[in-house]
Amino acid sequence: MSVSSNTTELAQLHELIGGLRRCVSSLSSRYGDTPAMRRIVNDAERIMNDIDRLDIDAEELELTRGVSHHHVGEKIAIPDTQYASDFWRDVDDEGLGGVR
Repeated sequence: MSVSSNTTELAQLHELIGGLRRCVSSLSSRYGDTPAMRRIVNDAERIMNDIDRLDIDAEELELTRGVSHHHVGEKIAIPDTQYASDFWRDVDDEGLGGVR
């Protein structure tokens, strides 16, 4: 899915949400504050909040799209030789979870 199709789909979704808001507002003014109307208003608000979260998630997905998660750069050789014992002085040995 391309960025432009994502943008178009989200724009269409926002148009639909605008229609939902208008319909709920119209119903609310017609039927007043009844239990059924409160449920409709609550459901519509929940949907609108979910769409707001979808926008946030879509932005996050676009930021991570195409980004390499591994660093490509200069390789540093690490010798296989033993380090001098002075190198480890004053370092706590936590091991790999084993008992000493």
